[in-house]
Amino acid sequence: MATGARRFRVENLPRVTPENRWRTEAMRSYAQPLLLWFTRGQGRITVAGVTHGFGPHHAVFLPADTMHGYEMSGQVFGTAVYLPTDRSLNLPEEPVHLRFRDVQQQAELSVMIENLQAELQANRPGKERAMLAHAGLLAVWLDREVEAGHRQDLHPDAARRIAAAYSAMVERDYKTGRTINYFASQLGVTPTHLTRCCKIACGRSASALLADRIHFEARRLLTETRRPVKDIAQELGFNSAAYFTRAFQKHTGETPTGFRKHG
Repeated sequence: MATGARRFRVENLPRVTPENRWRTEAMRSYAQPLLLWFTRGQGRITVAGVTHGFGPHHAVFLPADTMHGYEMSGQVFGTAVYLPTDRSLNLPEEPVHLRFRDVQQQAELSVMIENLQAELQANRPGKERAMLAHAGLLAVWLDREVEAGHRQDLHPDAARRIAAAYSAMVERDYKTGRTINYFASQLGVTPTHLTRCCKIACGRSASALLADRIHFEARRLLTETRRPVKDIAQELGFNSAAYFTRAFQKHTGETPTGFRKHG
């Protein structure tokens, strides 16, 4: 299940430290649409198994339940806008990566986000309607920019299309304990070919993407809940708490209990 199922939320991008780097870099998804607006800094973002660079004045729209993570080269500034899963908004159904060189376009997006944030923070009659209206304008603006050709092609070749399909399957089934062999067979390719496609698309193996998604969820549950480790292990498809502990320690360098204590 994806995280963050609230309605509207506008937040500054988090300041990354060695301790919380996993919160941005590890593969994760949210149960609602998300717009990332990068205004300063640069890095690499992986969306649905495909990695692209980003820099100032890049916007990335992610539909609900889209697996993603991003790495920052130094400090990155920007805004994360969490939108409701409301069909009337007609938000894009596929991920969108836009780059804006024009100052007017940059200003338009910044102003729309600021207006939404101001309405969100105010306590005025008709607040919900007003926020939906602002989000609707944002959706129309995104459609127009895509039509204008500012969108980057996220899946330009067969390898990246396979990696994207694999990413969607991982997001759906990462709690089932299924292996790379299962996912490869569902895609009609060999495990070796699947890993080759993932490495072309994002520089990581198929097994690394799967493990990263599982252990992001593990870390989230350990830090945001007080559920017993054995229950978390069971939810994430591990046969035993001991096996989960070994896998978690290998992936993060800490035991689940130790991570919870310091997280």
